[in-house]
Amino acid sequence: MTIGQDGFDIGIMKIHFVENPGMAFGTELDFPYGKLILGLLRIGAITAIILYLKKLLTSKAPFGLLVAVSCVLAGAIGNVIDGAFYGLIFSESNYFDVAQMFPPDGGYETFMHGKVVDMFQFTIEVPSWSPFYAGKQLFPFIFNVADAAISIGVFAILLGYRKFFKSPQTEMVTENESVSNHEEE
Repeated sequence: MTIGQDGFDIGIMKIHFVENPGMAFGTELDFPYGKLILGLLRIGAITAIILYLKKLLTSKAPFGLLVAVSCVLAGAIGNVIDGAFYGLIFSESNYFDVAQMFPPDGGYETFMHGKVVDMFQFTIEVPSWSPFYAGKQLFPFIFNVADAAISIGVFAILLGYRKFFKSPQTEMVTENESVSNHEEE
């Protein structure tokens, strides 16, 4: 592990300090009330996820689906908290000056207008002998724990889609086939 001006370097992973002004991959709603609208959309998404999670709990959904949706919910809440309060709690930072916590003059932004801090980056390069993207970063994005939770939750839902979202008719057909097979024996 080495410590440099760009942060910590741990093999294929670097730890940076990057303030993300928008959403995934640094995308912004670049107009006067864009940050506020983004915050409200995030809160709306959290509300929808909570309602969906409640429905899943009452319908006795598979445990894996509950965990996956909970990961998405936890990540969304983490990003909302970061965007809502980071600007209130810290001073503005730049490459040479680290942000100060609870500065005497207050934070650099108002409620729901702060940035989200990203810190992890995988430094895996495409091999130089590759005919496509030789020497380029395989995943150049910098992300945080909340982003990782959302990504893992979505990946788990996609991976277990067939298991998590079996239709009741499919389950009944499977049970009927099982019963008829036992009767034939």
